[in-house]
Amino acid sequence: MKNVIKHRLPSTREEWLSKRLKGIGGSDAGAILGFNPYKSPYTLWCEKTGRIHNDTDNEAMRIGRDLEDYVAQRFTEATGKKVRKSGFSYQSKEHPFMLANVDRLIVGENAGLECKTTNMMTKTRYDKGDIPSSYYAQCMHYMTVTGLKKWYIAVLILGKGFYWFEVNYDEQESQALIETEENFWKCVESDTEPCIDGTESTSDTLGQLYPGEIESAVIDLFGRNTDLEIYLNLNEQIKDLESKKKEYENIFKKDLGDAQSGTIEGYRINWKNQKQDRFDSKRFKEDHPELYKKYIKEIKFRKFEVKEVK
Repeated sequence: MKNVIKHRLPSTREEWLSKRLKGIGGSDAGAILGFNPYKSPYTLWCEKTGRIHNDTDNEAMRIGRDLEDYVAQRFTEATGKKVRKSGFSYQSKEHPFMLANVDRLIVGENAGLECKTTNMMTKTRYDKGDIPSSYYAQCMHYMTVTGLKKWYIAVLILGKGFYWFEVNYDEQESQALIETEENFWKCVESDTEPCIDGTESTSDTLGQLYPGEIESAVIDLFGRNTDLEIYLNLNEQIKDLESKKKEYENIFKKDLGDAQSGTIEGYRINWKNQKQDRFDSKRFKEDHPELYKKYIKEIKFRKFEVKEVK
């Protein structure tokens, strides 16, 4: 590898989390590009600037780490390619904010391997050759940092199947990625907020940043008149679309009558009877008030609403 700085791997999780704040890693690339469904650019910026702390670990992350060796082994079995751990993390000399902590390197080949584990509820059609855009961005990031020209992705779908894919280096895409990541990192270094977007990730982050502890505070939102008008118009459009959607549902229901299914040009429309067991919390509270109090849990959140002042 040329034009790359090698660093020893962190010995503790705390050290690893600390180093992540000093640059952009492969898993950050998808978020910066807007490809990560669980983390927006704004959320990532808040993490990198220390406004929020994402140091939690969960079962999915634990499974991914524990099964990394197994996924790498399955890749070797499927392809015949031998793999090895690098023993280092990497940093681009030309773009020092770009970091890489790779899963495996391919022995005897100018390539690396990213190991992924997901559950069988995934909507990605790996069997059709599809891979998430965030995975692709991660591989392009690693190739840009290390100078390697090829990256493989091995994906284990728990209880369902194993797939592997090949991603080749693309100079144009690499340069576009560098530019986007550089602009993002400038925002981090200058403490300049990126644009607010409409993702759940950004909404959750704003809830963390502003818990709403100043209950009596009322501020003048001067200059937001146009934004409010757009918001209210969108609400009306959503209501109209929901009503129109329900209208077409009812048209199909009338066509189906007592039939539970219908077909039309490659689609099946179902209107089937279903049963659900639901917990009657109101009756339980009436019959067992003391036991109800024992298991009730208070959840705090901020409710957003717009009311007309008359």
